[in-house]
Amino acid sequence: MNIVIVESPAKAKTINKYLGSSYEVLASFGHVRDLPAKNGSVDPDANFQMIWEVDAKAAGRLNDIAKALKGADRLILATDPDREGEAISWHVLEVMKEKRALKDQKVERVVFNAITKQAVTDAMRAPRQIDGALVDAYMARRALDYLVGFTLSPVLWRKLPGARSAGRVQSVALRLVCDRELEIEKFVPREYWSLVATLLTPRGDAFEARLVGADGKKIARLDIGSGAEAEDLKKAIEAALFKVATVEAKPARRNPQAPFTTSTLQQEASRKLGFAPAHTMRIAQRLYEGIDIGGETTGLITYMRTDGVQIDPSAITQARKVIGEDYGNAYVPDAPRQYQAKAKNAQEAHEAIRPTDLSRRPATIGRRLDTDQAKLYELIWKRTIASQMESAELERTTVDIEAKAGARTLELRASGQVIKFDGFLALYQESRDDEEDEDSRRLPAMSAGEAVKRQSLAVTQHFTEPPPRFSEASLVKRMEELGIGRPSTYASILQVLKDRGYVKLEKKRLHGEDKGRVVVAFLENFFSRYVEYDFTADLEEQLDRVSNNEISWQQVLKDFWSGFIGAVNDIKDLRVAEVLDALDEMLGPHIYPPRADGGDVRQCPTCGTGRLNLKAGKFGAFVGCSNYPECRYTRPLAADSAESADRVLGTDPDTGFDVTVKAGRFGPYIQLGEQKDYAEGEKPKRAGIPKGTSPADVDLELALKLLSLPREIGKHPETGEPITAGLGRFGPFVKHEKTYASLEAGDEVFDIGLNRAVTLIAEKIAKGPSGRRFGADPGKPLGDHPTLGAVALKNGRYGAYVAAGGVNATIPSDKTPDEVTLAEAIALIDERAAKGGGKAKGKKAKAAKPAKAKAETADGDAEAKPAKKAASKKAAAKPKTDATSKARAPVASGAKTSPAKSSAPAKAPAKKSAGKARG
Repeated sequence: MNIVIVESPAKAKTINKYLGSSYEVLASFGHVRDLPAKNGSVDPDANFQMIWEVDAKAAGRLNDIAKALKGADRLILATDPDREGEAISWHVLEVMKEKRALKDQKVERVVFNAITKQAVTDAMRAPRQIDGALVDAYMARRALDYLVGFTLSPVLWRKLPGARSAGRVQSVALRLVCDRELEIEKFVPREYWSLVATLLTPRGDAFEARLVGADGKKIARLDIGSGAEAEDLKKAIEAALFKVATVEAKPARRNPQAPFTTSTLQQEASRKLGFAPAHTMRIAQRLYEGIDIGGETTGLITYMRTDGVQIDPSAITQARKVIGEDYGNAYVPDAPRQYQAKAKNAQEAHEAIRPTDLSRRPATIGRRLDTDQAKLYELIWKRTIASQMESAELERTTVDIEAKAGARTLELRASGQVIKFDGFLALYQESRDDEEDEDSRRLPAMSAGEAVKRQSLAVTQHFTEPPPRFSEASLVKRMEELGIGRPSTYASILQVLKDRGYVKLEKKRLHGEDKGRVVVAFLENFFSRYVEYDFTADLEEQLDRVSNNEISWQQVLKDFWSGFIGAVNDIKDLRVAEVLDALDEMLGPHIYPPRADGGDVRQCPTCGTGRLNLKAGKFGAFVGCSNYPECRYTRPLAADSAESADRVLGTDPDTGFDVTVKAGRFGPYIQLGEQKDYAEGEKPKRAGIPKGTSPADVDLELALKLLSLPREIGKHPETGEPITAGLGRFGPFVKHEKTYASLEAGDEVFDIGLNRAVTLIAEKIAKGPSGRRFGADPGKPLGDHPTLGAVALKNGRYGAYVAAGGVNATIPSDKTPDEVTLAEAIALIDERAAKGGGKAKGKKAKAAKPAKAKAETADGDAEAKPAKKAASKKAAAKPKTDATSKARAPVASGAKTSPAKSSAPAKAPAKKSAGKARG
């Protein structure tokens, strides 16, 4: 019998079908050991010796593996083909050695990049030993993350009450978000104007041309800085005669993008499909591990954690065949395309992400998948096929127009392009974070010397805009460019930042929260080296050198630790007040924005004599008055009422009045004109800003829409009375006579139509005066749960959820309710039921004891918790399990691991073993 170990049950199930009855495939369910969440798990004074502890949930699974090995011939470790997979295999092997479950069995390591019958059987024929260099790199990374988390986090707690933790990689990613916030706050808009003429050819074809020069001088985008300058040029253009000066057409080629890496898949899935990176990786994992397609479970894509862009020659051959069949030979390039990674520190150890069988076209395979799986598979399939298609051939045209107005000569320019041969664009076009430029327009035929006529002239005022906040996709892209993190960590880093409340996702953009900004300011002030982008990227490069057997893992740790512990010791003697003063100064532009009246931004608004400054409380930093306790004024770090207040957005085209964002007693609002613009006794029109919308994000278009409320949608078909849409203190609503109905998710107060409004009013009336519906709302049916019956999607007072058999499960924040599939709903319900969800019956359960402190390691960053007091002897008594072991000696690449040395137990009933880390 051969025992095969993989990570997940789904992977085990798929592989089991490919191997004969002489194989038994067992799942480890991920990592089986980790560093205990307490001080001393890594000992820098003992050459970074590490203590490993078996996860409580893994103990039973490890026992099952040990039992299965009795009488077996081989132990085959078939975990994922990366550093984490290698580490899981090593941990399993080490525990089996400690359990003495291995006698004469042969131990082999196999890896496959895809879970298909061909890939698995090929891997079984080419076994190797555990890669010691990869395991060393894992140990170095894990030790670094532990040392940073368990050394820096306690410093944060003491010096910054309310702060949660800091991590090696997450803190640098957080700095990216917070630095962008600072750029936005410091940004000063600059006024500029554009003049764009719509011109007509002699054949009556219209096109647009932009003013680019006047009187022999070039005019760049920002050169026209005032309305007076624009008006002067406008008069000249209106008096001018126009002719075509030159027409220049240049051929161009556009090449396809490389196949997906982990980061580019996350970016494109975010832009095209709206998927969060974590959601993308969950779906990709399922497609990789295997889907039942017509009675056979098979992996549909290759391994999804990779920074390589190359694909297997056999897949290239298959792609070229599919292209010829579906698009014709003209779309097949003469030679196969080869790609090389551009990202810093790319390892290219694995193939790019591609379908395992490109003949499985999305239209066919999609019927076997749920909605999100089908969307992601189609995206991966199209990108892979397009990467081997012929280039697109374009013709880019630039037309210069000469405008004569008396003694003045002006120059206008029109640009555009024509696709002569679409090539890969027939199948796939990469999305962009910014909008397409005007060069993509198609121009009518023109020739030099032709006269053209002016049809219209648009003179437009603009203001420069601050850099946009990062989306999840653009942050992943920036991290990859800087060499921060690795394919396996991008999604988890983002999730950790959101979970800890350091950032929030709003309108698909990441906003740095006050809590996160304080942590970044603290680190930049006192640990600046360790949040520098280059330092973090260089450390990642050192870890990659460990993977390549170029440097020892202990040397990397020594080089890091000597400087890091010195910086920690330097701050230990600083008082909290000194830390707060430094942060108060650094965060000043954010905490104390300019006042509209030009007054002192630090003057206390309550007592008038105190000074506002940064203070620390149990739940984090806040702004308070220096006259405390006589004056108890406090506020959050950044008060929305002060943010972007008294800002003129533009002019209302109907009245000519200024539209302004103002700060009021009850929060920010929009006002049309000033009191002087209205008759005596008449007040300026005002509109509140919707909840969840920052005043800084309000532009003229949105402000005018808000001022138009309430708006009449139409007449009710039964009563003939108007139905209006408006915005109230509880959010958007529709009103008919005395009935108000709140708008539901997906309804837009500015766009809702009459039919939808009538439906909402009718539903509101049906609920009666209590607000409850006559008869329970069955929700939207999704299908049936295998054991709990009908599954429904419902809306509750706390948001959308799915329900079945009395078990309610909240829908995760990274999913919109309409996206939830039956399979996902069942998984959420099962997870909730496993945690004790549903309607409890019987006696009320006793309150659970606080859980033992545990390290948060979502991106490899440990979160320290205060160590528990030593347990009593009685409490220490446990069943004899291999609970704890110390670091192994480094393993030479390609060599077998040797058994760890055992140390005698010291009056503890639990069996322990330790392996010494070699110097």
